[in-house]
Amino acid sequence: MLTSASRQTRWRNANRSKYDAHLAVRRAVSDGTLQKRTCEVCGAAKVDAHHDRYDAPLEVRWLCRRHHVKLHRGGEDMFPLRAPPKASLT
Repeated sequence: MLTSASRQTRWRNANRSKYDAHLAVRRAVSDGTLQKRTCEVCGAAKVDAHHDRYDAPLEVRWLCRRHHVKLHRGGEDMFPLRAPPKASLT
């Protein structure tokens, strides 16, 4: 358990599975296991990892800050999951 009176620490203690998922993504990006992609909505390069399910911590959607905030305010159906791009055979 983290010990501090900060708002951030209180959130982390109250939302342990979410915090653990965030840490897993950070570690995976750092060690190269997971690569950041561009925003799935607008293609921006600066992105956040968004979890649809915290029990699958490395299954993330890459969204720029604007679209990530918009998704949380508007609901998960605002940007439905897209099928991954098909590989080119050329």
